[in-house]
Amino acid sequence: MREIHLPEIEYFYSTHSAFAYIGSRLLFEIAERHGAKIAHRPVDLNPVVDATSGEPFGYRSEAHRDYFFDREIERWSEYRGSPLINHRPTWHDESLALPNGFVIAALEAGLDANLLSYAILKAHWLEDANHNDPAILSDLAKTAGIDPAPLLERALSPDIQSIHQANTQEAINRHVFGSPTYFVNGDMFYGQDRLELVDRALRKPFAGTWPKS
Repeated sequence: MREIHLPEIEYFYSTHSAFAYIGSRLLFEIAERHGAKIAHRPVDLNPVVDATSGEPFGYRSEAHRDYFFDREIERWSEYRGSPLINHRPTWHDESLALPNGFVIAALEAGLDANLLSYAILKAHWLEDANHNDPAILSDLAKTAGIDPAPLLERALSPDIQSIHQANTQEAINRHVFGSPTYFVNGDMFYGQDRLELVDRALRKPFAGTWPKS
């Protein structure tokens, strides 16, 4: 019997990313429309951004931050229908090891990470929730129909964090610029504003190749 290979969207993101949150529902809709699998790759974002030779977030000009991390977020949240709090999340600079590890533990357990990852992103950006609080992660998992206990037990374990580090290194090796970034058949699409192109790539691949060299 011939094995059926489903199309796949590789999804590199961090669980505190505003743009990952804003694009999540459309990503899920696109995947469902094409019968595609979403391969979640949670990453530690700062090393990924640093590796692009871009200026670290904290050193960018006020105008740059106001445009890309304020005005752009406002517009896209309105356009995508993904409401946000009206300030930078209180816990935004906390470590990503636990929330990212929590999602990876779900993936390793064979669970569907779509609802779980979305719940974490939404709580962070709409409810100002601390994504590093085990009690909050527990409640969010339950709303997604997932037992949180085994995930919390494993999230910070060496094997799960090894996967987290491997995802981060893979993102660096594949020239990922930030969160979210999607790959369809090796072609990279950076930013949730490229989701319409992801949709088209699943229907008809674009000419040319990536990377260029």
